[in-house]
Amino acid sequence: MLNQRLQQKLLQKLSPQQILLMKLLQIPSMALEQRIKQEIEENPALEMPESDDNNQDEDDFGEMDDSPAGSEDEAESDEFKESSPEDEFDFNDYLDEDEIPAYRMAANNMSPDDDQREVPFAAGTSFQEFLISQLGLIELTEKQYQIGLTIIGNLDDAGYLQRDPDAMTDDLAFSQNLEATKEEILEVLKVIQDLDPPGIGARNLQECLLIQLRRQEHKGREIELAEIILERHFDEFTRKHYDKILKKARISEEDLKGVIQEILKLNPKPGDSVSETSRLNNYVIPDFSVRNINGELELTLNSRNAPELRINLSYLDMLEAYSDAKHNKGKEAMLFVKQKIDSAKWFIDAIKQRQNTLYLTMRAIMEYQEDYFRTGDETRLKPMILKDIAEKVSLDISTISRVANSKYVQAPFGTFLLKTFFSESMQKDSGEEVSTREIKKILSGFIDTEAKDKPLTDEQLTEILKDKGYNIARRTVAKYREQLNIPVARLRKEL
Repeated sequence: MLNQRLQQKLLQKLSPQQILLMKLLQIPSMALEQRIKQEIEENPALEMPESDDNNQDEDDFGEMDDSPAGSEDEAESDEFKESSPEDEFDFNDYLDEDEIPAYRMAANNMSPDDDQREVPFAAGTSFQEFLISQLGLIELTEKQYQIGLTIIGNLDDAGYLQRDPDAMTDDLAFSQNLEATKEEILEVLKVIQDLDPPGIGARNLQECLLIQLRRQEHKGREIELAEIILERHFDEFTRKHYDKILKKARISEEDLKGVIQEILKLNPKPGDSVSETSRLNNYVIPDFSVRNINGELELTLNSRNAPELRINLSYLDMLEAYSDAKHNKGKEAMLFVKQKIDSAKWFIDAIKQRQNTLYLTMRAIMEYQEDYFRTGDETRLKPMILKDIAEKVSLDISTISRVANSKYVQAPFGTFLLKTFFSESMQKDSGEEVSTREIKKILSGFIDTEAKDKPLTDEQLTEILKDKGYNIARRTVAKYREQLNIPVARLRKEL
C-alpha cells in the first residue's frame, strides 16, 4: 500500500565551498598554481590581472597623448556601451566555440625584434638507451640482438635483471614469435654484463660486485681477496660477521680492512650512475618563511599562496544585459553566466580563506616553537600535537592536519616539512615534559660518537638514556633507532 508522509531529519552536509576549501588546503604552493590555471581555463568568468609592466606601458601611452582625441574616444566608448548587447555579442557563438577553426584562434603578434625568453630544460638518455647504443656496436645475429633488447628492457632502475631467464623464453615466444633457449639468453646476458657501466645486468648484489671486481684493470692482493670473500663468504660479509671470515679465509685483520675498503668503492646500483642529466631535480618551494630580525621572528607567506584573482568584467556586463531578457535564449544565457560568476566568486573566497588559514596555523606553530625557531636547536623543540594548534587557532584537527602534511617552512637554518615539528611528549625523571624528537636527537648523537669497533647495543643505549634522566624501554629505543634509519649494533661495526 502506497502512502505519503512528512519527515524531518537532521543531516550534516558539506557545502561545495567547504569541499573546495578542504581540497585547496591540502595542496602545496606549486600544485595551487596549477590548480588556479586549470580553474581559469575551465571558467572564463575568472581571470588573473595582467602584469604591472603592461599596465604601466598603457598608462605611459595615455599620458603622452595630449590631443583632444581623447574626449572623442570617450564619447565613442559611451556610445558603444549604449548599444544593444545582442548586437555586440551572440551567445550562440560562445556555445559553439568548439566549431571555431584552429587558424582563427592562432595569433602571430611577435616581432623579430622582440626578446624571446625560453626556459631551458634538461634532457638526457636513460641507461637502457645507453645500453642499446652499445649493443648496436657489437657483432650479433638478429636473434641475439632481439634477445639483448629483451634483456635490457627487463632491467630495473638500479640495473639489475629481475626477470628469470626461463620466463624470458616465454616472453620472446609470445611477444616476438622468437624461440630461444635458456642457454642462448644467458650467453647474450654475458655480453650485456660486459657493457658499461660495470655491474649492469647482474641478477643479485653478489654478482654485481663480482662483475665490477673482475673488470678491474690492476688487480692487487686486496682485489683477489675481495673476490674470494664475496664468492665464498658473502652471507658472513653482509652480516658483518668478521670473526668468522677471519677464521674461514685465514687472513689477517689488516687484509680484511683492505678488502672492505675495495668493496666500499664499488657501486651497488650501477644503473643510477649512467645518466645524471636524465633525472629531474626536485626543488622544494617553501610555503612559509620565518626570519629572525633583530631578535624578532617575522613570518611571511609565499606569494604563490596569495594570487590576485578577479571576476571578468565582460561577464558582469553580460549578466546585467541578460537580466531583463524575456525570451528563453536570454534566460538560459543569464543562468549560464550567473553560474560561472558564482563559481568564480566561490573560488576566490576559497583562495582567501586558504591564505588566512595557512597564516594563522603557521603563526601558531611559530609562537609555540619560538625557542626552536630562534636557535635552531632541535633539543629546544616542545612536545606538540595537532590538537594543541587546533585549540590555539580554533580550527578542527583535520584542518590542521591538511595544512601540516604537505607544507614546507623556510627557516634561517634550513627548510623543513611542517609535520616534522609535531611530536609526542615524554616525561623525564625530574617531571619535565620533553619532545620525542629531542630524545631521537640525543640518541643519534650517542651513536655518532660511539666506538665503531664496539658499537653500542640497544640495551647500552637504554642505560645511557636512563642515566640522563630519560626513562624509556629498550623496545622504544629500538623503535626510535629504526625511525632514524640506523641499523643494529652488529651492522654498524667497523674494523
